[in-house]
Amino acid sequence: MSDDHASSSDTTAATPAPRSLDDALALMRDLRARCEWDRVQTHASLRPYLIEEAHEVDDAIAQGDDAVLRDELGDLFLQVLFHSVVAEERGAFGMQDVAGALIAKMHARHPHLYGDGVKRSWESMKAAKAKRSTLEDGLPAGLPSLHRAHRLQDRAAGVGFDWPDALGPLAKVREEVEEVASLIDPATGAVTNQDALEAELGDLLFAVVNLCRKTGVHGALALDRTNAKFVRRYATMERLAQADGKTLSTLTLDEQDHYWDAVKAEERAG
Repeated sequence: MSDDHASSSDTTAATPAPRSLDDALALMRDLRARCEWDRVQTHASLRPYLIEEAHEVDDAIAQGDDAVLRDELGDLFLQVLFHSVVAEERGAFGMQDVAGALIAKMHARHPHLYGDGVKRSWESMKAAKAKRSTLEDGLPAGLPSLHRAHRLQDRAAGVGFDWPDALGPLAKVREEVEEVASLIDPATGAVTNQDALEAELGDLLFAVVNLCRKTGVHGALALDRTNAKFVRRYATMERLAQADGKTLSTLTLDEQDHYWDAVKAEERAG
C-alpha cells in the first residue's frame, strides 16, 4: 500500500456494493496487519492526509457532485478508522469509544432533546464545562484567520458578549471603514501610517466577520463564493477581449473596465 491509499483522488462512477461500518473497521484492521505501508503509520505520520482529505471533502461539496462527495467522505472516514485502529493497538481507545464519545457529546449539546428539555447555547455550556484559561483555548493552531475570527466571536457570544442584532456590527463596519479612510490621503491615495493601517484593516475584517455571523453567514464561505465569482468574471473578460482580437493585459484600465461591465451585463441578461 502506498500513500495514495491514504489520500486518493480516484472516484468510482458506479455505486459500490453495500457495506457496513463494521466491514470498514475490519478492513482497516486487516490492512494494519498485512500491508507494509499501513502497518508503520502513526498518528503523527497520518496528519498530512487528514488535512488533505478534509480539504478534498470541502472541494467536493463546492462541486456539487454526489459521487465525488461520496468517495471523498470515504477517504476522510478512512482517516477516522486509521487513527481509531492505531489508538486501539496502543490500548488507548477504540472505534466504539469514539462513537460513544460522539453520542455523549451530542446528547450534552442537545439537552432539549435528550435531557431536561431546556435549550441552551452550546458555547455557554462549553465555556461553563471547559473552564478555559483564554478565549482561544482548544481552537486549532492552524485554523484559517476568517474561521478563527468567527469562532472567537461565537465563544464570546456564548457568555453574552455580543450585539443584540445585526445593526450593531453593521454600524461597526461603517465606523471601521472611516478609520481606514482616515489613514489614506484623499488627494493622492498614499498611506499615511502603514502599521496603523494594517491594524485598522484587521479591525474592519473582524467587524465584517461579526456582521456575517449575526446575519447567519459564514465569512469564509462568503469569501469563497466571491473568489469564485471573480475568477469566473475575469475568465469571461479574457474571452470577450480575445474575441475582439485583444489581450486583456495590454489594455488600459478604462478598456478593462469596459469588459468588466460587459461581463456583469451578460450575467444579468443570463
